[in-house]
Amino acid sequence: MKLGIYGGSFDPVHVGHLLVAQAAIEELGLDRLFFIPAAQSPFKPENKPAPDAVRLQLLRLALAGKTNCEVDDQEIRRGGTSYTIETLRDYAKRFPGAELFYLIGADNAAKLNEWREAGELAKLAEFVAVPRPGGAVPVFPPPFRGRMLKGFPLGVSSSQIRARVKARLPIDHLVSPFVAEAVRNQQLYI
Repeated sequence: MKLGIYGGSFDPVHVGHLLVAQAAIEELGLDRLFFIPAAQSPFKPENKPAPDAVRLQLLRLALAGKTNCEVDDQEIRRGGTSYTIETLRDYAKRFPGAELFYLIGADNAAKLNEWREAGELAKLAEFVAVPRPGGAVPVFPPPFRGRMLKGFPLGVSSSQIRARVKARLPIDHLVSPFVAEAVRNQQLYI
C-alpha cells in the first residue's frame, strides 16, 4: 500500500493544494492521501492560524467527494507544536508495511536535517518536494530519500488568499466554491 501524507497549515486550503494532491496521487500511485493540518508549525511560531475547527471544516468542504483523500486531525488533537516525526511514527504503526510518502514544499527539502529527529524521519518516509513556479530543483540532504513532483505547480499561497480577503478582493477560482462560501459566511481573515 502506498500512502501520501500532506502536512501544512491549510489556512485556507486552496486549489494549489488540491492540484498537488492530484499530482501526488497520479505520479506516486498513491492508494490514499491524508491531509494533516498542523496545530502550530515549529517553523512559524509567530503565525497563528485560523481556529482549528474552521481549518478542518474548510478542508472537509474542499475534499468532499474525493474518495482517495481524507482529513486526519491528529496534529490538531495533539495540540501544541506539530512535529512530523510524531505523525510519521503514528502512520508507521497504523499501517505496517505501507510505503509512506511525505509531501513538502521544495524550499523545505534542503532544511530536512533541521527537523526534529531527522535521522528517524529519513527512515520512515520518502520525501516528495512540491515545486513552486520558477523554483529551484530541491536538494535532499543525506540520509533523506526524495523526489520532486512534476505536475501542476501553481503560484498561489494561503497568505495571498488571506490578504485578498482582508482587502475585500475575490478569492473565487483560488479556492473551491464551498471554501469561498464558508470564508464569506464566517467572515474569516478580515
